[in-house]
Amino acid sequence: MTDKQIVIIGGGPAGLMAAEVLSLSGHQVTVYDSMPTVARKFLLAGKSGLNITHSEDFARFANRFGPASERLRPALDAFTPDDIKAWTAGLGTETFTGSSGRVFPKAMKASPLLRSWLGRLEAQGVRILTRHRWSGFAEDGFIFETPEGRKIVHCDAVLLALGGASYPRLGSDAGWIDWLRDKSVDIRDFQPANCGFDVAWSAIFKERFAGIPLKAVTATSDAGTFPGEFVISQHGIEGSLVYAHAACLRDRLASDGKAALLLDLAPGRTMERLSRDLARQDTKASLSNRLRKGAGIEGVKTALLRELAPPTALADPVQLSRLIKALPIPLLKPRPIAEAISSAGGIRWDGINDGYMLKALPGVFVAGEMLDWEAPTGGYLLTACFATGRAAARGMEAWLRR
Repeated sequence: MTDKQIVIIGGGPAGLMAAEVLSLSGHQVTVYDSMPTVARKFLLAGKSGLNITHSEDFARFANRFGPASERLRPALDAFTPDDIKAWTAGLGTETFTGSSGRVFPKAMKASPLLRSWLGRLEAQGVRILTRHRWSGFAEDGFIFETPEGRKIVHCDAVLLALGGASYPRLGSDAGWIDWLRDKSVDIRDFQPANCGFDVAWSAIFKERFAGIPLKAVTATSDAGTFPGEFVISQHGIEGSLVYAHAACLRDRLASDGKAALLLDLAPGRTMERLSRDLARQDTKASLSNRLRKGAGIEGVKTALLRELAPPTALADPVQLSRLIKALPIPLLKPRPIAEAISSAGGIRWDGINDGYMLKALPGVFVAGEMLDWEAPTGGYLLTACFATGRAAARGMEAWLRR
């Protein structure tokens, strides 16, 4: 055990991973978290199956983080998806790879893995203090509001791992931004990532189809063309296929003031075949019957065409086939960041060194979603949180040695 006192503020995946590395090296580590229990967002992610990483080719995996990919690469190289699978196995949690390439614990849930992890941290001497909310800098320490009142904590080094701005009810409320900006730390404003979008649905469409999934479609935006499914919501659209396009659609709305997600409602049929088959239908038949018999389309897909297509186009086989293959859903704005799975923005990379220390605040390190990066769903978010937590811990060790 060393005489170095290390504080970690934030008990999510990045903070806990840093605590594991630092305590294993013999440092005295205390984790402070504002919530009654740690890793609440981690547990929420595991409610529907904890997607802990992804099995795709690592070179492709490492480029999933947009403009931040190059800067994140050393951290990802040091803790790859294969390393994560070995790490979970060491905690008694075996994993499997789903058909999509996503990696899950065999138990699917996050709670068994977290219990084992916290047990390991306790055995390594890590102290975890909950209901301790960081409330800014003191002249020679860090201020916490606790059940026993205000405390000033002194330490040799600190890691901030307070998350981004999504799911504020779970603790990631970005309340730290003003304190760091007051210390000359440059921060890009947070925006929603992996989010839904508002659409101006008619009242009758919302009443009948909110909550209904749209399956077996492909969607196109500046991000590319991907197959999948999503859900019609009261406000607009949400779900995995929408999230795959969310960053590009959000940025297009910001730059142009408008954006649309382009849908192919019949990806298995060509436009020529659709035009031909629709032209064979009885012109006196209802639209529903013509679409069902001529295009294999019914239900919410038919309703979506009625909602978005000009009435004249619905009567013409050629125009209708074009819309079936490329139906634009006009978007109004992203859903609020509090509803988003993750956030874009955060501490700019030019404000931290290669060891994840803030250049403006020697001895203060940062990791996880506080940093300016974003990634799609599919295990990328958790992997980068784990990896940056480890990288910041290694950076802190190197700085302490110097």
